[in-house]
Amino acid sequence: MKTDAHRRAVRRAAMKTEVYRLLPRWAQIVINAVLLVVALTPVVYMLFASVNDDLAVARGDFWPSAFHPGNYAEIWDTVELGDGLLNSILVAGSVAVVSALVSVMTAYVLVRFSFFGRGLILRGLLALQSIPGTLMLLPVFVLFANLARILSIDVIGTRWALFVTYLTFALPFSTWVMVTYLRGLPHELDEAARLDGASSWRILRSIVIPLSWPGLVVSAIFAFLLGWNDVLFASVITNADTRTAAVALQVFGATQEGGAIPLYGQLMASALVCALPVVVLYLAFQRFLVGGLTAGGVK
Repeated sequence: MKTDAHRRAVRRAAMKTEVYRLLPRWAQIVINAVLLVVALTPVVYMLFASVNDDLAVARGDFWPSAFHPGNYAEIWDTVELGDGLLNSILVAGSVAVVSALVSVMTAYVLVRFSFFGRGLILRGLLALQSIPGTLMLLPVFVLFANLARILSIDVIGTRWALFVTYLTFALPFSTWVMVTYLRGLPHELDEAARLDGASSWRILRSIVIPLSWPGLVVSAIFAFLLGWNDVLFASVITNADTRTAAVALQVFGATQEGGAIPLYGQLMASALVCALPVVVLYLAFQRFLVGGLTAGGVK
């Protein structure tokens, strides 16, 4: 009798912990394998093309006919990738840090306090996500041009102008992510801290931020990717000295059009080098991303 009860308890525990699957295991393996091949084939082709001869790539060869690892050394001169990567890291990294910090403070006020216009602000955050960035290109450029004329300072072509532009687009989404995450944090934590005499700033610094790392990572990575992948605003706001890696890659690709055989190997090598920081960033913060996207909060 005790054995049967134990078996039923084990079965119930297994049913609670196991994920219910709609497909049999062999079908899941096949589908995952197909999806993996589809996702990795372009990456593998770029890797082979980056060390292949340009003529062989132009013929459509998949496997390198002759290895040219020197493409990775030549891109630092031909593509000017070093300055572009430095500018991208400085701008995108600063946007990620500032956006995460400002968004968690804004979300804390919107979630924990009630005031007039709170609902309007929350709806406005969602509404801002529906505005295409391309519609804002001309207004942003005109605003910066007028600001430079009024203040007699250089705005167009500077890193801080690009920083302000990216921060403007990143903050609404980052704030909404943090609002969703902070709603999962129990209010009892704040009440217990206030009974001990903690101020709102102390609660935010000592309780909310340490418990919100997954949400902070999601908002920071979104802001980082926004600045890292952008070409439209960076190509208009920056100059030859402040252009980002994405713009440097786009300019190099445009110069390869027409005439002789393009430098496919260097183009593919540059693309892989530009993608490497994002991959490293994802691998480093993968465990935080899962918790932040599910917005699980603290149970």
